[in-house]
Amino acid sequence: MEEEWRHRIFGAVGITAELETPEGPCLQCSGPTEVQKSVKHRVVTLGYGDIIVQETVRVCKTRCRRASGGLVTRRSDALVLKVSPGKVFGYDVEVHVGMERFLHHRQREEIRDDLAERYGVIVSSGEVSHLAAHFLEHLQALHASRAPELRAAMKRDGGYPLHLDATGEDGRGTMLVALSGWRRWVLGSWKIPTERAEFILAALQSVKTLFGTPCSIMRDLGPAVIEATEQFVRSLPYSIPVLACHAHFLADIGEDLLKQGHDQLRELFRKTRLLPQLRAFSRQQGRNLGTQIDQGRKGLRLWLESHQNRRLPEGVAGVTTVRSLAQWILDYRADGSDQGFPFDLPYRDLYDRCLGVSWASEAFLQEPPEDGTVRKALDKLHTILRPVRCDIPRFHPVGTALDRRAKLFTELRRALRLGQKGQSSATPSEWDAGKLNDIRFSVEKLAVSLTKRRPERGPAKDLRASIDLILDHLDRHGSNLWGHVIPIPEECGGGTRLVDRTNNILESWFGSLKRGERRRSGRKVLTQDFERLPPSAALAVNLTCSDYVSILCGSLAELPAAFAKLDAESCPQSMPTDQTVATPETASLSATDRRFIRMPGFQQLVEAAALGEWHEPAASSQMLESNRVLTL
Repeated sequence: MEEEWRHRIFGAVGITAELETPEGPCLQCSGPTEVQKSVKHRVVTLGYGDIIVQETVRVCKTRCRRASGGLVTRRSDALVLKVSPGKVFGYDVEVHVGMERFLHHRQREEIRDDLAERYGVIVSSGEVSHLAAHFLEHLQALHASRAPELRAAMKRDGGYPLHLDATGEDGRGTMLVALSGWRRWVLGSWKIPTERAEFILAALQSVKTLFGTPCSIMRDLGPAVIEATEQFVRSLPYSIPVLACHAHFLADIGEDLLKQGHDQLRELFRKTRLLPQLRAFSRQQGRNLGTQIDQGRKGLRLWLESHQNRRLPEGVAGVTTVRSLAQWILDYRADGSDQGFPFDLPYRDLYDRCLGVSWASEAFLQEPPEDGTVRKALDKLHTILRPVRCDIPRFHPVGTALDRRAKLFTELRRALRLGQKGQSSATPSEWDAGKLNDIRFSVEKLAVSLTKRRPERGPAKDLRASIDLILDHLDRHGSNLWGHVIPIPEECGGGTRLVDRTNNILESWFGSLKRGERRRSGRKVLTQDFERLPPSAALAVNLTCSDYVSILCGSLAELPAAFAKLDAESCPQSMPTDQTVATPETASLSATDRRFIRMPGFQQLVEAAALGEWHEPAASSQMLESNRVLTL
């Protein structure tokens, strides 16, 4: 019957449906109830569209009241399951908007168009924002209410390794996220003013209260998170492994080891304007070739396939070859692994390619082409690249020192077996305890080798400092690099399980979140977006985990009903009062604060106070200026 009714009224506006509340006991005293009034509501759901509902409301005959002073009422059960008390839009609309906003990162106008086209539901842009906010409030409350079931599921696994990391944008909107490593569930997320130990410790205690003590903690190398995890472990009745992320460990060493040299090399390229010269050279040669470019490319291909390519080809093929040498240099970023600094050193790759082409062009000039155009182009390219082989500017010493440090970094990277280009970091299922022991042995072997290679004295000051830096990191963090094998209690199946060696799962999610927010906002810099993004947005990613959804509500189709039941249990059939939850300020100058300090009267107040007397605001600016002149 309900399905037939839905088909009849779908898309219609203004249809009135009468809902009579059946007799039932008072929800507070269990006494009899009577009809108080009949009210009309506008109700919008995906199933019924935009309709008017005339509802009969019953109240307790003895007029029981809630703590807020309002009468205890009984509403229609059918309406309670569709729409939150006092709201217009149904739970299904709210869930649809929330999923589109926080999982698919769609813009408000896209969500509005989708609702209108697919369901005939008209929603304003402001209402989309309100529905998205209510979705997160319901999701966070439902997540907390299901904590016992989620905790029991993780306990059956033998516990859970806790991954802890934070992200932000330009120092604002710092979001701390706690994730269950084996289940891949976000257990909690918080906005914190900065990565300070007291805020992180409070988050750890919150996770422990809801989900129990983790079997291990995976963290980065930040001083605040190290202090917080140490305090947390000391508060436990037994010790648990606190593991340092191998990727963060390697990146921290790379940052200290390579940043100065890489920045110096970048500055040298900027001062010599070598890249702009190469781009201009490539464009000019392309213009010179004109319509003959295809012929030149065919000649280049034949020359590459031949075995007599010690000498450049003649004619347009030769010009195309010289142009391609310059283009090969400009394609220096292809040598990277798209992992960012310090795993990628683009200016070192650029330096190496410049050196290679410089030496190659000199070799080709030993047997110069007979074609003057080709010879002139080759000589021009060789001249452009001449600075990279000179001591002034200091390309050679800077490049040599960076190369030496980069080789040490590569040795450590290979010992840790962290994937380079074309390789992927293995997941725990692909590792076993034996392989982890091999990695530990390789790192310890490298430490011994570096100690032996360390020069005690002499001119090798840079090499000595580089080795000391790596050994110092190993001394400070070495004890937290190992301990990934977790014993499983017999009642949970026994045996052992491995914890991820890195926090890459959180880093990957942070990257996906930022890409999604850039897609939604159209902005590259997400400072304001992250400042306004609620921390509970991180919980939305759990809706992609089928095992989590099964515990939370059974299926995504049942999520609206779960929200309705949650409202009914928390405040049965009453009108909710919106409560603004205060969150810590995450920026030194947020958008909200900026509006206050830019109010017209703010500067006038400061100027008046600076004079030592309270004058009329309009005159304060002039008086302050005159006072400044007298002081000078």
